[in-house]
Amino acid sequence: MSIAASAWAEPADGPILQTLDYANTRFSPFDQIDAGNVGRLKVAWTFSTGVLRGHEGAPIVVGSVMYVHTPFPNTVYALDLDHDGRILWRYSPRQDAGVIPVMCCDTVYRGLAYANGRLFLHQADTTLVALDPGSGRVLWSVRNGDPARGETNTATVLPVKDKLIVGISGGEYGARCHVTAYDQTTGRRIWRAYATGPDADILFDPERTTALGRPVGPDSSVGSWEGDQWRIGGGCSWGWFSYDPDLNLVYYGTGNPSTWNPTQRPGDNKWAMAILARDADTGMARWAYQMTPHDQWDYDGVNEMILTEQEIGGERRRLLTHFDRNGFGYTLDRGTGALLVAEKFDSSVNWARRIEQNPASSAYGRPVVEKRYAPEEAGEDETTTGICPGALGAKNQQPAAYAPTTGLFYVPTNHMCMDYEPFRVSYVLGQPYVGATLALHPPAGDSHTGAFIAWDGAAGRIIWSIPETFSVWSGALATAGGVVFYGTLEGYLKAVDALTGRELYRFKTPSGIVGNVTTYQHGGRQYVAVLSGVGGWAGIGLAAGLTDPADGSGAVGGYAALSQYTATGGQLTVFALPD
Repeated sequence: MSIAASAWAEPADGPILQTLDYANTRFSPFDQIDAGNVGRLKVAWTFSTGVLRGHEGAPIVVGSVMYVHTPFPNTVYALDLDHDGRILWRYSPRQDAGVIPVMCCDTVYRGLAYANGRLFLHQADTTLVALDPGSGRVLWSVRNGDPARGETNTATVLPVKDKLIVGISGGEYGARCHVTAYDQTTGRRIWRAYATGPDADILFDPERTTALGRPVGPDSSVGSWEGDQWRIGGGCSWGWFSYDPDLNLVYYGTGNPSTWNPTQRPGDNKWAMAILARDADTGMARWAYQMTPHDQWDYDGVNEMILTEQEIGGERRRLLTHFDRNGFGYTLDRGTGALLVAEKFDSSVNWARRIEQNPASSAYGRPVVEKRYAPEEAGEDETTTGICPGALGAKNQQPAAYAPTTGLFYVPTNHMCMDYEPFRVSYVLGQPYVGATLALHPPAGDSHTGAFIAWDGAAGRIIWSIPETFSVWSGALATAGGVVFYGTLEGYLKAVDALTGRELYRFKTPSGIVGNVTTYQHGGRQYVAVLSGVGGWAGIGLAAGLTDPADGSGAVGGYAALSQYTATGGQLTVFALPD
């Protein structure tokens, strides 16, 4: 019997996900570490990944084995928790390094998933791989896209029943993006739904698919583009997926329309910048809601959809809460797509005054745009200054958490604005199709560029807020012990009281944290784990060694001071209470 086989055991129930559960709550029922003792946490052990780029996502634990992933080249390690993290096996994919310059915002990867005896990896070059968790042997692989067309991957996957749901990146290259379901056993493609195009391609029923309670009508996407621009329309899904088993619906968001120059693509540009609810078995859309029609700011809608049951207006409802890059926190009825709440979760948001929430209005669900912060008003080759939030959003992909014990959401945020200059760009297959230059900066009069907040999703208001020097690019973790964890770009793991936000613990890891804090139990003991390795869009300057302030879509200049606080790295740090 091999070492790997002796350490690995089939888990008793359900898939093991980056989001901890199908509802994307990132809430753990473990309570051994609590608000009273978290201040005594110590480092239990560490592991070097051997890669020096942005380490997003988190390790997962199956039985007594921890699986750790890296950024490109997406190496996977199996570590034996019974023997101090000894390496059982490693999987090292062979990928063409030519995929690196095609990746928009660092070579990040948001992690593995496990289900039905298989470990799933979606590589940067869009190769989808099923691995044997006991040996690392490839069970099957399939290519989901083509880097030569600008298509890459940074996102994790969602196992649902016998299917594996996956997205794709490439909006900055004019890719026409899609979400696809594969058979977990064989890798056979079951369905594919594009974000743009005719109903047959986007899997919309013009009478049964609704938007804010009304049928979308025939070819709702095609009619919102000029000519056949939808063929290079973007709308990529490189964020997170959630799933409601009772409704059998998969939820996700779509990204920016291509190009970033709004003058070149008149119309609402559906269904980019939207939330989609799709039947897991067929891919048919139940409902859709577009947060930012005719985007002029790169406010991708891919951030996580968190599924909860809460009371709104005296009625207990099944809800979906989404913190969009555009700076509004949305709460919808996840069965119907009805908009219930839409309020700003960062004080600097100025591109829109509000979201119209009157169902009787013809503008129901649409933003009331502040024209002086709309780049299309100034026109091409003109700079619109002071737009808040910046293109990286009031929140990016870094996932929030929800604690049913408090009824609050815990949200890592950015506090950043931008100056935006669109310009005319031509589409060339496989070449950048951006059409705008950015300069990122804090809001006028502010020095901090991030905050960690507690949010009441039913009321649409901030309960408490912790300002941070830099954007909080780490995913949050809430636990039954009354503790919420998150990481900072300087490299601190922090623990705060779930009710008050009072800091309870901090530890400086070797590099900036853009990974998502997670927790697990082994041998009757609770552990907290986080990957550190600065990178992602906010840390791209350090990760890639860039020095021009305009590089990284303005992030190099916006986060230039970060180099005074941390450096590149790739390390897993695991914490536990002392024996």
